[in-house]
Amino acid sequence: MTAPAVLGNQAARRLFLDRHALIEPPSGAAGGDDLLALIRRLGFVQVDSVNTVERAHHMILWSRRQSYRPKNLARLLERDRTLFEHWTHDASVIPMEFFGWWKLRFARDAVRLKERWTGWRGDTFHAKIDEVRAHVRAGGPVGTGDVGENETRGKGGWWEWHPSKTALEYLWHTGELSVCQRQNFAKIFDLTERVHPDAHATPAPTEAETIDWACNAALDRLGFATSGEIAAFWATVRPEEAKAWCAAARARGEIVEIAVECADGALRRCFARHGVLAASEAVAAPANRIRILSPFDPALRDRNRAQRLFGFFYRIEIFVPEPKRQYGYYVFPVMERDRIIGRIDVKAQRGEGVLVVRAFWPERGVAMGSGREARLLAELDRLARFAGCEAVRVAPDWLRPAG
Repeated sequence: MTAPAVLGNQAARRLFLDRHALIEPPSGAAGGDDLLALIRRLGFVQVDSVNTVERAHHMILWSRRQSYRPKNLARLLERDRTLFEHWTHDASVIPMEFFGWWKLRFARDAVRLKERWTGWRGDTFHAKIDEVRAHVRAGGPVGTGDVGENETRGKGGWWEWHPSKTALEYLWHTGELSVCQRQNFAKIFDLTERVHPDAHATPAPTEAETIDWACNAALDRLGFATSGEIAAFWATVRPEEAKAWCAAARARGEIVEIAVECADGALRRCFARHGVLAASEAVAAPANRIRILSPFDPALRDRNRAQRLFGFFYRIEIFVPEPKRQYGYYVFPVMERDRIIGRIDVKAQRGEGVLVVRAFWPERGVAMGSGREARLLAELDRLARFAGCEAVRVAPDWLRPAG
């Protein structure tokens, strides 16, 4: 049996980052069709409420197109309706043209979530589903505060859902409701048939068609992947379905198996398109820029893959108490060219108009010479402007020893 072709580590990193729009300079238009094309290229952009500097979805887009501003995304979601908000591995914004492929997820979640949430929240939300649906149909868009007014509510915890809130979320997850806008980041829902009438009315593709689309689309956006990584990309296809798809696609000659060199020199078997080595060689040299990435960046979402590919061990140390915490509570990965060179603890203090830098920890082997420090400070200046701050303030001991 012929040994699989080997994709070297640097070539693999560059191909992977190119598929994630992180090789070219972060310049160019970032609104309208141009922004939609960027999101289509990525597949989706995770939505997250954490606002240490700026919300995750905005930072993800800004790191690729630094002319981007949050209003550009709101226009596509709430006016043009060329994006919709739903679930991949987490809440995400997704090109509207993909909506039909989500109908399999809606159907599966109708069964899966009813069972799962019954064990989690009890079965009281079952009786509220028809009531909430009727409320929205008669009264129009609603938020969480507009349903279940007489129900006991929690103390504001993220997952403290009263029964009608659970029913509202269930109807969204299963496709009957859609997010029509956000108000102070809170989701506002309306009937999908009113928010996205054409997509709602279009018949659903078959299960087999959806699996085939999802696996093909995931592989194209990753460049190379195991069957598990293909399944995890959209988090709709089951692992066993992705494994079967890979076997069938390979038998048909549509994909090949290759060996991808990890940062530590180990080889990992992955699937890829024919010509992947030539495609990697055609990737342009990375821009000589430093970028500060969101912790939820799609290129780093899979922490294990980030460690294998970049040698970057990254966990958000939310639940690690002081003094055992090695890094700050919420640190941002820092990329230079095609390497992760460190992590930075930075926070926008908008009341003072200042972006505060508490610490930067270089990765092992990364020397902070004057040129690299200047590039990092230049990126911090750009980040400050994006976050609505007028200046950057660094702590006296902000440059820490290499990790």
